[in-house]
Amino acid sequence: MNKKELIIFVIFTFFVGFLGAFVGLKVMEPKLLTNENIKAPAASENSNVEDENMQLIQEAYELIEENYVEDVEDGQLLEGAIQGMIDTLDDPYSSYMNVEDIKEFNEQIESSFQGIGAEVSLVDGIVTIVSPIKNSPAEKAGLRPNDQILKVDDESLEGLDLNEAVAKIRGEKGTEVVLLVQRKGVSKPKEYTLIRDDIPIETVYNEIKEVDGKKTGIIEITSFSETTAKEFEEALTKLEDKGMEGLVIDVRGNPGGLLDSIEDILHHFVPSDVPYLQIEDGNGEVDKFYTKLDEKKSYPINVIVDEGSASASEILAVAMKEIGYDIVGENTFGKGTVQQAVPIGKDKDQNTVKLTFYKWLSPEGNWIHEKGVKPTVEQKQPAYFYTSPIQVEKTFVLDQNDEEIAHAQTMLKGLGYDSKRDDGYFDETTKQAVQSFQKDHDLKVTGEIDEKTAGKIESKILDIIRSGKEDLQLEKALDVLYK
Repeated sequence: MNKKELIIFVIFTFFVGFLGAFVGLKVMEPKLLTNENIKAPAASENSNVEDENMQLIQEAYELIEENYVEDVEDGQLLEGAIQGMIDTLDDPYSSYMNVEDIKEFNEQIESSFQGIGAEVSLVDGIVTIVSPIKNSPAEKAGLRPNDQILKVDDESLEGLDLNEAVAKIRGEKGTEVVLLVQRKGVSKPKEYTLIRDDIPIETVYNEIKEVDGKKTGIIEITSFSETTAKEFEEALTKLEDKGMEGLVIDVRGNPGGLLDSIEDILHHFVPSDVPYLQIEDGNGEVDKFYTKLDEKKSYPINVIVDEGSASASEILAVAMKEIGYDIVGENTFGKGTVQQAVPIGKDKDQNTVKLTFYKWLSPEGNWIHEKGVKPTVEQKQPAYFYTSPIQVEKTFVLDQNDEEIAHAQTMLKGLGYDSKRDDGYFDETTKQAVQSFQKDHDLKVTGEIDEKTAGKIESKILDIIRSGKEDLQLEKALDVLYK
């Protein structure tokens, strides 16, 4: 089986050009993770099904095929039967992929995709953003982890499986898509208009800073692709050659990736006396995997995570945590299962079932699924990082009270125009803050929040977020690194 056909997933859906959520694990042990050892039923030309349960399926198929009032294609019935069985598992990470899905998936493994740039999963039946990708349309528009996508171009996603929902979101570069998004803690959903684009594929960024007179390296990993491990090793070597005395690894907003990338990275840090990862099958049998490293690095290290750090990022974070390094930030997403793609039928290129086969466990044998990795040092970002865009249906004025005004107050405070309140009541101090903002940004000075003023407030907040000027999590990671 070649790499395009995939073998193992450590995230969940498939990169939706919207970058979906594909992410593959390499084969770690032939006996554990190769399709040759999976007992998938072979296609049979004998229509006489002896098993009583299979006979029920056969009879239902024939009943519909021969008697249904309208024409129905054989392929449609077969795909529906397979998808129906998978749906009963109530597992958002298992799915059926037809030839079109496989083609799109193969393109995504090659890191060649277009869309809005966000990882998605089904959470309680709702299409939910795991993480927007750095410098993607989704990130630039202000979409955040745990945002729920309710509609696409005014079409509801309710009742659709993830593949169907993703098909509505993905599209070619330069095309527009309107998403109706519900954010946690916000009463009303908001519309986001995005222009699909090429999704950035650079995965490793590095820099060095002086912290308390010490040369401190910062390596950001945005996903784990085929080139990430090499990029990481080059960055690490470069920083060490410069005399780095401490290291911060940043996997915030990293939705996961190929296991061989994580393996190679962990080989730099996890000593050989503890496993860096454990895999448990359905029978409870566990395989443990080790590096050949003699000892840990001589300099201090910590890892920054947030709610958008998922799957492969969590393998890295929990391994580092359990060998004694600090994890800084917020609780991670919580994805602890492993999926494998298995071709079925006579033509193995036409149909594939992606099924959950394993759990992945931490070095100490802990399962983080639906719990995530808890930081050793908790740190949230400023309040404006979590607020929602200001939706202006009618200009906000003095003495009004509205949730949207509260969002504006939070953002204005982050921009240095503090009204001393964030409860949504438009008082005189809020008016003065708005007037000051309007004056400083060449807007008509009315003291009222119309669409133009709201848009300018939002764009300035996004500029600050993307600039990293008030990154409290990074500041905390640097502060505790040498303590």
